[in-house]
Amino acid sequence: MNPFIQLGIRHDIVNAISELGFENPTPIQEQSIPVLLTGSNDFVGLAQTGTGKTAAFGLPLLELLDFEENHPQALVLCPTRELCLQITNDIKNYAKHMNNVHVVAVYGGASISDQLRQIKRGVQIVVATPGRMLDIINRKAIDFSQVKFVVLDEADEMLNMGFQEDIDSILSTTPDEKKTWLFSATMPAEVRRIAKKYMENPFELTMGTKNTGNANIEHEYYIVRARDKYAAFKRIVDFNPDIFGIVFCRTKIETQDIAEALIKDGYNADSLHGDLSQQQRDKVMKRYRERNLQLLIATDVAARGIDVNDVTHVINYSLPDEIENYTHRSGRTARAGKTGISIAIVNGKELGKIRQIERVIGKKFIKAEIPTGFDVCEKQLFSIVHKVHNVTVNEEQIEQYLPRIIEEFKDISKEDFIKRFASIEFNRFLDYYKNAPDLNASVEEGRTRDRDDRPERGASSGPSAYTRLFINLGSVDEFNRGDLLGYICNTTKISGRTVGKIDVKGVYSFFEVPHEDVEKVMTAYKEIEYKGRPVRIEISGEGTSDNRSSGGGYRGGGERREGGYRGGERREGGGGYRGGERREGGGHRGSSERSSSGGGFRDFSGKSREDRPERRRRF
Repeated sequence: MNPFIQLGIRHDIVNAISELGFENPTPIQEQSIPVLLTGSNDFVGLAQTGTGKTAAFGLPLLELLDFEENHPQALVLCPTRELCLQITNDIKNYAKHMNNVHVVAVYGGASISDQLRQIKRGVQIVVATPGRMLDIINRKAIDFSQVKFVVLDEADEMLNMGFQEDIDSILSTTPDEKKTWLFSATMPAEVRRIAKKYMENPFELTMGTKNTGNANIEHEYYIVRARDKYAAFKRIVDFNPDIFGIVFCRTKIETQDIAEALIKDGYNADSLHGDLSQQQRDKVMKRYRERNLQLLIATDVAARGIDVNDVTHVINYSLPDEIENYTHRSGRTARAGKTGISIAIVNGKELGKIRQIERVIGKKFIKAEIPTGFDVCEKQLFSIVHKVHNVTVNEEQIEQYLPRIIEEFKDISKEDFIKRFASIEFNRFLDYYKNAPDLNASVEEGRTRDRDDRPERGASSGPSAYTRLFINLGSVDEFNRGDLLGYICNTTKISGRTVGKIDVKGVYSFFEVPHEDVEKVMTAYKEIEYKGRPVRIEISGEGTSDNRSSGGGYRGGGERREGGYRGGERREGGGGYRGGERREGGGHRGSSERSSSGGGFRDFSGKSREDRPERRRRF
């Protein structure tokens, strides 16, 4: 007999979840479903992300509600629109063989009128983010007087995001006799208080120890000097050729900068943060789910609710401000019983935070070493060898070309062919990592501001003279900076590494290219249309920038017009400059600063240098 039927789930629902690949219940499902099916208890369930909590409450809801009635009977509150959509789609999939089941997703960033129309047509289960739900309640567009069940999913994160008052207001519109089911990865005091306020003698279920991490995740940390952080990050990625990961940054600006730097260096990467529109966010997530992106660079809030299978690595480019958020980050991998790796790139000053996280998750970090250039070359070479060995050959299509291929190689021995084939890629790796430095830092090095972190004044590499161009495409055309960079490079065939600052506006954008590439860009766009509209390129009236790197031009001895440096001070973005000094992250004193894309360093004279070989090319 199917294990889900033994838990009390009826055949039509079991058939649906079997088609989705559900064979056996997860521990949280096995323990919670029989309790929730009684419908008589308030409930608190503590379990890590990726353990199957949606089915744990979704399946009982489908059993307990009366779908002959078209009024709201269950409300599910969750912290983000991504999680809201995921829960909605999951419940719809569970109910695919049932009749008259109506589930509506209510979240910000989408048309409220469409959501209101769906509610008006009739709904039994409402899945919502608190802000938009409160907006609809205030419009008196929904009646929760007959709600039987309220589910608070990811309750700790909703409270971390400041939704306490919204939750209070929403729950005040529901009946006192309803049952409240609370699910959370951690149990801070705020969650305990909300359980006490809204529940009566709840049944508590804890999978594992409270606040601990997933046992299937390995935790590693690397100690590096601040100036080497981006290079070390890239080397970790290169050492894992099949990586499919999420990279966490602390701020929106850092997220965007790292993603742009990776795109310029040839990686399949994009960013996910709160400034993206819903359309942009959906576009990024679609590419990631389809594995057209290898690396998703995200902030904590933007990544909540991401449910993507087979994420191999979570990389903490910056550790979270709140220790508990590390648990949520690492929970993006090792989902549904699989294994995964969570990596932290730190300096010596952050070792105390690593020890704090160890106490919270109940598991020790492994101190790992940044691989050498030789190690990376070897790993990449054998990755290619394995791919060749395991490739599926389309016999029908390749057969017509075989005689010509065999003729071409008739004078080459098997051993020589293998060496030549391997060298096509291996020579690139060897050249890329020739004389690659050791990026590992000792604890002492990480705690001090190394004099070597400062750029040499007068050092120079690459073009320094840029022209600012106008293009009549912008965010309304669903472009973000990464999209526009790719569009420019694909059309003009210039290297992404030579493109300077990109500013995406509403219906137009600006981007900068070296003076010598201006004519090439203008020529490339002479006959180009985008969605039936001629693309127009003009030299911007704001002129050119001769004293800048790709991170943004300077005027008047240290003022950045559009991202904001004024008098040498950077006010936001995870590390700011004050009076020419970078305060955190590994420091530059004097009048030097580091470009935002993680590339070279630049002083106010406009001269720059690349501080590491890894920035020069991507193999």
